[in-house]
Amino acid sequence: MSISSDEELEGMKAVSKAVGETLKEMRAYAKVGMSTHELDEYGGELLKKYGAKSAPYESYEFPGWTCISVNEVVAHGTPSKEIILKEGDLVNVDVSAELNGFWSDNGGSFVLGEDIHKLQPLVDASKKILFDAISKIKGGVKISDVGLIMESGAKKAGFKVIRNLAGHGVGRSLHEEPEDILNYRDKSNKQRFRKNSVVAIETFISTDSKYAVESGGEWNLVGDKGGFVTQHEHTIVVTDGEPLILTACNEIWN
Repeated sequence: MSISSDEELEGMKAVSKAVGETLKEMRAYAKVGMSTHELDEYGGELLKKYGAKSAPYESYEFPGWTCISVNEVVAHGTPSKEIILKEGDLVNVDVSAELNGFWSDNGGSFVLGEDIHKLQPLVDASKKILFDAISKIKGGVKISDVGLIMESGAKKAGFKVIRNLAGHGVGRSLHEEPEDILNYRDKSNKQRFRKNSVVAIETFISTDSKYAVESGGEWNLVGDKGGFVTQHEHTIVVTDGEPLILTACNEIWN
């Protein structure tokens, strides 16, 4: 969407606060021995407290309030009573919601407890790449140039990017134009970021894989060559200068 009034901006701020605070609190709540179902139920209660509705559930009848992906699962992880969080797990929580007709999206990956699998460098690279990418976004900037920032940052850190998952427009629905804010430079994409537009910018930084493929059901995605993938995401408003980070309260950069 394109912000055209103070009322629309306030609406986006409200729903972004709901998803951002929910993500932050879910990350703090996650513990070794907890099921991803329990963590998701906690997230669902938080969204309800804010008066927000789960976007994946509302849009796609997703079997959970949030997406929780663990270890080899790249994205769209379905919460389950059978998946028990363990020391050193790489956990990604992706929270999106609707509130009063406005939609927002954010996510973050973290290592649970002690980093026994040495995955913190992957998490840190993903955070830095998202920061570097967002800091360059303003009206008129080519979307493909931001993809190049992500791709170059991953390569410099010794990692890869997932090429078939992407950020997207958001605001009046969960996925809007532009639909493909990719993690690499697509020279055929001539689109530019537009001032006042709302977009969800997200990283998909990988140790081994370049593509996400379906595995073990309708939703769960894994890497085509295995390994681990981290994702970090903010919803922002594009301006003529520094972007307005609507989901900053999630503290994924802390």
